[in-house]
Amino acid sequence: MKNASLLNTTSFLIGILSFVLLPTVVSAEPQSENPASHKRVDVDLLLVGGTIYDGSGSPGKIGDVALRGERIVALGQFEVGRVGRVVDCKGLVVAPGFIDLHTHSDRSVLRPGLRNSMNYLTQGCTTCVTGNCGLGPKSTTAYLDQVDRDGAGTNIIHLIPHGPLRSMGMGNAKRPANAKEIERMRTMIGKAMRAGAWGMSTGLEYNWSCYADINELVALSKEVAAHGGIYTTHIRNQSEGLIDAIAEAIEIGRLANIPVHVSHIKGKGLSHWGKVRKAIALMEEARRRGQKVTADNYPYTISCTGLSATLLPEASIPGGRANLFKRMEADPSFAETVRQAIKRQLDESEKIVIASCKNKQWIRKSLSDIANDLKVDRVEVALKLLRMGGGTGLRFAMCEDDIRYTMKVPWVAIASDGWGWPAGENVTCHPRNFGTFPRVIGRYAMREKILPVEQAIRSATGLPADILGLKDRGYLREGAYADIVVFDPKTFIDRATIEKPAVYSSGVRYVLISGNMALEDGKINKNLYGRSIRHRSLKR
Repeated sequence: MKNASLLNTTSFLIGILSFVLLPTVVSAEPQSENPASHKRVDVDLLLVGGTIYDGSGSPGKIGDVALRGERIVALGQFEVGRVGRVVDCKGLVVAPGFIDLHTHSDRSVLRPGLRNSMNYLTQGCTTCVTGNCGLGPKSTTAYLDQVDRDGAGTNIIHLIPHGPLRSMGMGNAKRPANAKEIERMRTMIGKAMRAGAWGMSTGLEYNWSCYADINELVALSKEVAAHGGIYTTHIRNQSEGLIDAIAEAIEIGRLANIPVHVSHIKGKGLSHWGKVRKAIALMEEARRRGQKVTADNYPYTISCTGLSATLLPEASIPGGRANLFKRMEADPSFAETVRQAIKRQLDESEKIVIASCKNKQWIRKSLSDIANDLKVDRVEVALKLLRMGGGTGLRFAMCEDDIRYTMKVPWVAIASDGWGWPAGENVTCHPRNFGTFPRVIGRYAMREKILPVEQAIRSATGLPADILGLKDRGYLREGAYADIVVFDPKTFIDRATIEKPAVYSSGVRYVLISGNMALEDGKINKNLYGRSIRHRSLKR
């Protein structure tokens, strides 16, 4: 009995000492499924007490995130060993770094003054996809090598742009490709996919992709599919031909057996508002049949693109825009065809505002204002702009109800359609370049309750990762790369407007890229931690 009493007393004392001496548990809510909860974890950086949204679409949970090197090593409740730095995240949201599926940062990320992508970091973005709309650099290898050599503010994922591919493969001929040209382009696709491209993009409203037929697009997409890539598309028509264009994209995916992603899905033009619902229904039907079909969109009722494409799309007139004014002078009936094509575009817009052109006095003015100043009609102003070489324009032609409907679709991701810009009062650009992600998550989800916060965050994280087939980013989970955004839900909001578009969003406290602190309390690290993320081809 004495021995038993002594044993009980000893066990009690050991228990007391263990409670006092062992490291404490630092998380508020246990996550029993986490294997790290049963072992001590040495960490370089510990994010403590934030509300974790893991990218899966699950509601947020208070907990902690442990980083060691480039990776996440534990989430939830776990015992801590050695700790390098502790960051208090109480009252803050901790989420995977946002992945922007659709940017045109191809050039800006290579420019010394813009490659830090500050306008994206302040939105919480850690990865940007380039090569969209069939536009971008000709050489995937050279482009990604330069990104890695010079560094970038965010990680870069690249798509093969169909326009330059066509230029190299068939010299920009205004016709569908023949068998020999298709084979030439397939060879170039294979090289680019082995260099790390994630797929191919088309811009079927633009030169030169608009001349490709479905046979060409299917043949090229089959080569992309053989390497495990994705087909993304700025569809052939976003207004009167929207449904047919969606059907074409779905058919390309079916025939090529490739995932299809529709860029910035919308119904563009006043008489086409509401049509996007039918487009979504058509895509839903394809998904029910087992196809991989997804889309993205940005939360604004205005678009921004080249004035030539805005005022006179290449496919809207016979022969396109080549030698336009000579042909108009030589053929009065053709000149009238051009004028009517421009008039249709103007009639479908609430207004068009000049973002850039050679006449600096016209910048930030609408075509109507310029027409009133010159005492001519808007078609004449449009022709003057085309004679000057175009520029860029903000077109007010989308519907707020369509935007709110589309963002609630669980397979539609957030994407900016923007690129790197400097902040400043004299900068004229689309506010999407500075405000897309905080606008959806901070404004539409957190403030207006248009969609659940966890869904909005998923549409910027886990969903785009799944669309790309990106295995180790887009989610907060053990073993994933530590691409993380920490923001204050009370102040996370877009501040860019049409009048002042180049204003950084507010509320982002920390941005980490591969475990490195890229942004801290609004201050960017002088080191650029973004690198190319290269796809591993299935066909070596």
